[in-house]
Amino acid sequence: MAETDTRTLDAAGATLRYDVRPGTGADGRPLLLIGSPMDASGFTTLAAHFADRTVVTYDPRGVSRSERTDGAAESLPEEHADDLVRLIEALGAGPVDVFASSGGAVNTLALVARRGDLVHTLVAHEPPTAQVLPDREVALAVCADVHATYLREGWGSGMAKFLAVTSRKGPFPANWAEEPAPSPAAFGLPTEDDGSRGDPLLGQNMRGCTSYRPDFPALRAAPTRIVVAAGKESEDTFAARAAVGVAEGLGTPLAVFPSHHGGFLGGEFGQQGAPAEFAEALRAVLEDGRG
Repeated sequence: MAETDTRTLDAAGATLRYDVRPGTGADGRPLLLIGSPMDASGFTTLAAHFADRTVVTYDPRGVSRSERTDGAAESLPEEHADDLVRLIEALGAGPVDVFASSGGAVNTLALVARRGDLVHTLVAHEPPTAQVLPDREVALAVCADVHATYLREGWGSGMAKFLAVTSRKGPFPANWAEEPAPSPAAFGLPTEDDGSRGDPLLGQNMRGCTSYRPDFPALRAAPTRIVVAAGKESEDTFAARAAVGVAEGLGTPLAVFPSHHGGFLGGEFGQQGAPAEFAEALRAVLEDGRG
């Protein structure tokens, strides 16, 4: 099999780095695997299940190998969408197929709303936008509080709140602010503030991602086939509830994938999903949209 080709791409306010894994099969349509703020390394296992296809992964702006050059502290999905336009156009092989997870799914919804001609099929897995939730106002406040806690108290306290938010089942109560803050130690996180504030999840992307409002008229009018998915084990969590809301906004059924929010992971970042079963489900969805 041909070696992975790592390439560099200049974007507005950032230098992007992405990887191209040439496929062994006849399908000439590239498959992009997109996360945010997760970098390309999170798709190592999933990419191996698609060795027959050319697979492209990348590090979003401000993450890992893709340095920001504008000094901005936060990113918006629209900025990530512009980066993805540049990336796909640089490949010169569009329209592409895309599997996008978490914040990557939000960013790719922004991409398709702008340039649906570049994407043949989008599988948007658990896009965590609070705007589509019935408890949206409370959820937006909760997400803003995670960001504020990180800026005020540091990574351990911010991440503890983030984990409590993402694992919670059902709507957020109106009196959420009266609940005691989760202890970082309960999650095995550091209790001391090291003073750093460069975390791409809690700092750069938290507010922009969760407050993004999908442009449903543009998405429904796009030539892209959009499949919104959620993990079977994720039911009633924030990101899965958001997936339900996005699917309803599109007027399409929700696809249920194996495992959880990181169901495609095979030990990356110390997390284990069900990558073989997940890849099988993803392949079936993509093959349903061949043409």
